[in-house]
Amino acid sequence: MARRAILCSFLLFSVFSISSSSPVTLNNGGYQDIVIAIHPGIPENPKIIENVQNMLKDATSYLFFATKNRLFIQSAKILIPITWKKNNYLKTRTETYDKADVIIAKSHLKNGNDPYTLQYGQCGEKGVYIHLTPDFLLDDKLLSVYGPRGRVFVHEWAHLRWGVFDEYNSLSPFYIANSGDVESTRCPVGLTGVYMKEQCKGNKCECQRYQNTGLYEDGCVFVPDKKVASKQSIMYLQAIPSVSEFCDAQSHNTEAPNLQNRMCNYRSTWDVIMNSTDIKTTPAITNANIPEPNITLHQVSDRVVTLVSDVSGSMGASDRDLRLIQAAEVFIMQIVEDGSFVGLVEFHSSATIISNLVQIFTEEQRKQLSRLLVRKANGGTNICDGIRKGFEVNKGTRDKTTYGTEIVLLSDGEDSNFPRTCYNEIINSGAIIHVIALGDSAAAALEEIATKTGGLKFFATDSFDATGLIDAFSSIPSGSGDISKQSIQLESSAATISSGNCLNGTVFIDNTVGNDTFFLVTWQSAVPIINLEDPNGKLYTAADFTSDSATKSSRLQIPGTAERGPWQYSLCNSLSSSQAMGITVTSKAVDENVPPVVVNAHMNQDTITYPNPIVVYASVSQGLLPVVNVKVTAIIEAVNGKSETLELLDNGAGPDIAKNDGIYSKYFTSFSVNGRYNLKVRVQSSQKNARLVLHRNRALYIPGYIEDGVVTMNPPRPVIDEEQLVVDTFSRTASGGSFVISDVPAQLPTDIYQPDKITDLEAQIVDESIVLSWTATGDELDQGTATSYDLRMSLNPKDLRENFDESTQVNISSISPQEAGNIETFSFVPENVVIENGTILFLALVAVDKADKRSDVSNIAQAALVIPSPPAPTTGPSKDTSDGLNITTVTLLVCSSVIIICIIISITTCVISCQRKNKNPELRV
Repeated sequence: MARRAILCSFLLFSVFSISSSSPVTLNNGGYQDIVIAIHPGIPENPKIIENVQNMLKDATSYLFFATKNRLFIQSAKILIPITWKKNNYLKTRTETYDKADVIIAKSHLKNGNDPYTLQYGQCGEKGVYIHLTPDFLLDDKLLSVYGPRGRVFVHEWAHLRWGVFDEYNSLSPFYIANSGDVESTRCPVGLTGVYMKEQCKGNKCECQRYQNTGLYEDGCVFVPDKKVASKQSIMYLQAIPSVSEFCDAQSHNTEAPNLQNRMCNYRSTWDVIMNSTDIKTTPAITNANIPEPNITLHQVSDRVVTLVSDVSGSMGASDRDLRLIQAAEVFIMQIVEDGSFVGLVEFHSSATIISNLVQIFTEEQRKQLSRLLVRKANGGTNICDGIRKGFEVNKGTRDKTTYGTEIVLLSDGEDSNFPRTCYNEIINSGAIIHVIALGDSAAAALEEIATKTGGLKFFATDSFDATGLIDAFSSIPSGSGDISKQSIQLESSAATISSGNCLNGTVFIDNTVGNDTFFLVTWQSAVPIINLEDPNGKLYTAADFTSDSATKSSRLQIPGTAERGPWQYSLCNSLSSSQAMGITVTSKAVDENVPPVVVNAHMNQDTITYPNPIVVYASVSQGLLPVVNVKVTAIIEAVNGKSETLELLDNGAGPDIAKNDGIYSKYFTSFSVNGRYNLKVRVQSSQKNARLVLHRNRALYIPGYIEDGVVTMNPPRPVIDEEQLVVDTFSRTASGGSFVISDVPAQLPTDIYQPDKITDLEAQIVDESIVLSWTATGDELDQGTATSYDLRMSLNPKDLRENFDESTQVNISSISPQEAGNIETFSFVPENVVIENGTILFLALVAVDKADKRSDVSNIAQAALVIPSPPAPTTGPSKDTSDGLNITTVTLLVCSSVIIICIIISITTCVISCQRKNKNPELRV
């Protein structure tokens, strides 16, 4: 029980941590400062702004009623992209497209207009963002498909803000109810409608059922009655005029195979929402006259960023000053986008402006700035003075303000006055401060400032054979959302290589990148032997690279567009002693209309107290669409230089909420010391295996409606060509930032965690047996190997949920659990249960570890055998036949045949039943 309490507190802390970092605030029931950002690639259209405003105005009253007079939308900001003409819009402060609550962007695939919310976390945890397309906002024909826009917004807001899930399931649209009836996956189950083929002609619209499952065939849909009296549920059919509430405990459909049941342990959406901080801290409002939302328009400006670097005496240790110059040069030469304003500041006991703002358009400008980076290390540490000088530089633009500008702050030292002496200046500046903590003594308050200003947080160790500092600088592009102008990191690898040995690897230039491709080699003592071979066999050596002995780096820029395919590199140490060396490769999009594949990595929280685990996430996508079937590896490095490698999985098990959704995840529990840790992710696809998929939790595409007895169908969902889903072979690396852990004991205990809950148990009846499959959980959460399983069975799923230990136990001792992540299968013949037409059984599973700690009860799997009756025979119109038979004779013959067939079936069924009872099954319970 104590260990379960640890996990429960971890989940609660995770929810709290995420909510505390959200830019949206809640004040007396009103949500303030919701950020809605328009992608810069969308052509200017004032109608988009107008329809967003109308959507929010409609949503606020719907939200207020749905939350029983508690919550409404008080204010929102619409971010206008820099690509739209100026129109006296307000200036942005710390709001950016990349951190917006709602993004408006085109879909990578044609006709993909489903609104959706990107969700990583568990039940009750906040989502990442809501995505709406311009067509969704502009095309009124889609109102019949998704419903009024304000209602759709509330549906998606429930995902984003309260962490609930859909009550429908596109992968399992139907299920066998406990009554034996086929039902549509929905909530509540009482919603009326008809089952029919989505595409049919004439009277051939009746759905047929599969003989092996009893479920309706593919292409069959549930068409709801538009005038149904039910008020529920917003997470299923918010488009129905009468629907204005969430399913609650009384109406919730616990049998439906949807994500809400699986993720929230069969709790209703309203129950989850009621337990949110938003509802708990907001009493019902007696006055129902809520104000109209205050919606302001803000326009993004050119990027303004100043690098504020620590050059205090401690920077001389472990060649920190050298590694700073290497990494800062990458930022200036490869990362900062064309048209950006860049300044340089350095500080020790006091701060100095090295360069005022320079708007970068040419490579020569980048080189001039890079030449100003000089190794130095002396004096104390005055971080506030460095930040003040950074603000001074950032005011060098035409509008003379720090609003919307950025500072990249790197420091390795303690400063007892930071941030106390400049805290108010920082908060009032409207600037975003990204922080990079270097070494084991960097100021503890750095992360706090990044969080308060919406900045990114990074940490780099003093290890020579790591690229943490370069990775950090490479992961600070602008927040504009214009990925076509940003550098993508394809490779980042380093190691200490002994004399005569080599660092070898392969980088893939895929069909989405290839412009402005840089190969950067860094070294500790001397230029290594460099061999770089392109896909056509052309060889580049050290002579082709530009080497700089001061920064100990060698750089090669590929002219034009780099050859597509695998690039093989080999860096060999010709010295008599070992030396550290590394390689970093970046490239840009080859076509502004084809988005490159990107990876975003992060943790579910950035501060944690031992022994609470942390979840590592990596999202792999192209044009906002998930990319599946790739290998994702996370490298987590502690402040002492010790690193841990994890393979992240997209298998719907452990912390991964859904299989094949492009979100790869894993628990991390191998804490070695207190302090900072950094995260790096590597992604590699195999030849032609990677695929794009649609988001799983997208808004329901309603096939049609019944109104006054008349069925009106919407156009069918557009079919996507399979060729559009193929992703070229690629490689990527990315920094996932840093996190801080405390309370790690000097002597780590063993066996802290219980096995993680199994969430993908499936069951089916095959002949006389029940066949089960699931993903193996671990000994410690989702890692290692469990010791045994406890399988239970019942005729009532409620018994398994509420009284698992008293349900019928199935002997599963013959199975030895596999390592976590593997697929387990098990079949058995139930004792005292005759499997026949109409048999419905429910099963659940618990994993047990070597310390006899038990996982939570798995999801409940249903094994059903429901063989549908054959379709009624149809007869055509009467007509004369060549053998002289009339319609009466034919009818008598058909009826006689049916009677004879029924007698034969009855006899056969009886014989088979008797044979079953006499058999000795391999395993019975």
